[in-house]
Order: sequence, then C-alpha cells, then structure tokens
Amino acid sequence: MQRLLLVASILVFMAGTQLYVLTEYTDRFFSWTINPPLTAAFLGASYWASFLLEFLASRKRTWAESRIAVAPVLTFTTLTLIVTLLHLDKFHLDTSAHEPITIFATWAWIIVYAVVPPLMFAVLLFQTRLPGADVPRGEPLPIWMRGLLGFHGTVMVLLGLAFFVAPTAVAPIWPWTLTALTGRAVGAWLLGLGIAALQVVWENDWARVQIALVSYLGLGVLHLIAMMRYLGLFNWSQARSWLYLIFILSIFAVGLYGTLRARQVVPTALPEAS
Repeated sequence: MQRLLLVASILVFMAGTQLYVLTEYTDRFFSWTINPPLTAAFLGASYWASFLLEFLASRKRTWAESRIAVAPVLTFTTLTLIVTLLHLDKFHLDTSAHEPITIFATWAWIIVYAVVPPLMFAVLLFQTRLPGADVPRGEPLPIWMRGLLGFHGTVMVLLGLAFFVAPTAVAPIWPWTLTALTGRAVGAWLLGLGIAALQVVWENDWARVQIALVSYLGLGVLHLIAMMRYLGLFNWSQARSWLYLIFILSIFAVGLYGTLRARQVVPTALPEAS
C-alpha cells in the first residue's frame, strides 16, 4: 500500500501540473479540452492537494495513520474511470487532429484510471486482512471542528452525487459554467474530498488525521489562488459566488488550525516488538 500510494502521488502531481500550471493549454497538454480554464484550475488544485495526502500517507508507519488516504483515492479514481468511459468521445483520441504529446497524455490518462482502481482495491483487501490492531486513539478533535468537517463532508458528498448523476441539471447552482463532462469530473472530486472530511470526523484522533489536515490546508490555499487567477469569471452579484468563497475560506481555516494543532500532539507510541 505504501508503494502504491507513493506511485499514485507522483501521478496526481503530474496531472495537477497539467491542469494547475498549464491551465489554459488543456487542448495540447491534457486528455480533453477544458473551458473555462477556471475548471482546469479547480481540478488541478484538487490533484495537488491529493498529492499531499497520498505522499504523506506513503511515509507513515501504521495503517491507522495512513488509511485516511485510501477511501477518498479509491472513490475518486473509480468515479473518474466511469466519467472517462461515459465521455470518451470528448477525449483527444483522434491522431489526425492532435499532436503526439496530446495523444500520449490521453492514453496515459486512460491506462492509469483503468489500472489504479482495481489494483488499489486488491491491495486494500490484502491490507485489511493482515493481522494486528490499531494503536489506541489519543487526543480527540474539538467538537466544533468535527461539526464543521461533518458539514463540509456532507455538503460535498451530496453535491458530488448530484453532479455525478445529473450534471447539466445541477450546473446552474455552480458559480461558473460546467459541461456534463466537467460537471461529473468536479463531482468525482467533491465525493472523494467529502469522504475524506467525513473520515476525519470518524477517526477523531489528531495523529490519525494529521496528513488529511495538511492536505485540507493545501486544498484551501490552492483553490483561493485559483479564484484570484480567474476572479473575473465570478459574478459577485449572485449568492452562489459568495457561498463558494465562504466555503473555500472555511476549508482553509480548518486546514490551517488543524495542521498547526496536530503538530503539537504527541502520537501514541507504537508497542515494542516482543
């Protein structure tokens, strides 16, 4: 599992670079063309936040400290595979119309999402059948923080489900324009991120959720930067733009507090080998 998470972290970092850095060049350097570029920045921010989660999880010594990365990643990759298959006609597969680098990026995307979900599921089954027990929980999270994360997670899961099932019907509530493909792509991320937030609530232990809080902070920072890059695409006379900003600011605030607070907590010591 550590090796799989490490490889996955490298892959999501590369995808994040394509989307967050080369935001306006998805017609050449990504698997499908994304408009407006703010959508690409949103997806790229989520990929880079996932990089933090997966890479840090791959460095942990215990399953209890690293498993918080697995369910969100497995959910997102599985849903993204489904999105890819549903909208395969939108992908850059026409060799006569696209450059070799574009075709390569497209096939790399398809292969990765065809391989990672079943592989991770198989490794997860093996991991959960290993003997052993969790280190006892240490200091719990404050109630207000669990409540806010529970709210975040519930909103993201419900909104993600709605986007995944009926993207064009739900699109009008989003602060910028989404197509059926990008709506489902956003929905896949919302579901993965929402599950991560809800798992933090369930784990309720600073040591177990530390890496998720670092990733949450990164998510907030990256999305705020994306908003500033494309501020003109938001209609500030509409409540949905302000609600989106408030939601992202609350993610940043929880991530910042949680990251700083988790560093002060001494993790429960591992038992000595007999």
